[in-house]
Amino acid sequence: MVDYMKAQEGVIKFQQLFTKRPPIKYDIIRESNSWRKIFYWTKLIGQYHDRYEGAGYGNLSQRLEPYSSPKNKRRFVITGTQTGNLEDLTQEHYTTVLEYYPEKNLVVVEGPIEASSESMTHGTIYHLDDSLRFVFHAHSPHIWRCSRILEIPTTRENVEYGTPEMAEEVRRLFKNSDVKDKHIFSMGGHEDGVITFGITSEEAGLVMLNYLAKSLRLL
Repeated sequence: MVDYMKAQEGVIKFQQLFTKRPPIKYDIIRESNSWRKIFYWTKLIGQYHDRYEGAGYGNLSQRLEPYSSPKNKRRFVITGTQTGNLEDLTQEHYTTVLEYYPEKNLVVVEGPIEASSESMTHGTIYHLDDSLRFVFHAHSPHIWRCSRILEIPTTRENVEYGTPEMAEEVRRLFKNSDVKDKHIFSMGGHEDGVITFGITSEEAGLVMLNYLAKSLRLL
């Protein structure tokens, strides 16, 4: 079954061509899922009923082989939409983005669940640096509020998450800032939103935790 949809405002802002498929094998996402658990424990992923309009927040992704795939078709597996409230995820909570087209505001997805609201941004990061294998999106009021002091590259405040404009902002940061060296950026128009990335899951995860520690020392 294929559904062509524009999901609810405030959660997913792009159009999604979604095909229902069985889940991938758990071994594929075991590594990412261990970091997802750590992020949940540290409240970098989760859900607050009195914040973000009660929506779950945070998502993780990892590239899938073949790594030689052309741009816009660099497949990756990502946590599904509105899974932030769950402490434990299984393969049923991960789905695969096959293609992504920021200029068309469209992602092509297959799996047991619709893709996360940040799929377009994840795809853009993989598009810009073929060496990257992991992208982690968290919500951290501490890091976000200290972004300027910590000299974290930041997207413009008038740009919303999950939009073609956000994809363009990511391209701007990769071209005009030191984001590739720091492996982190804050989302100026997305309250508390922070993204890290790396060649390994440890790199992406430890960058987030390191900046969390730095920000806590400042507050």
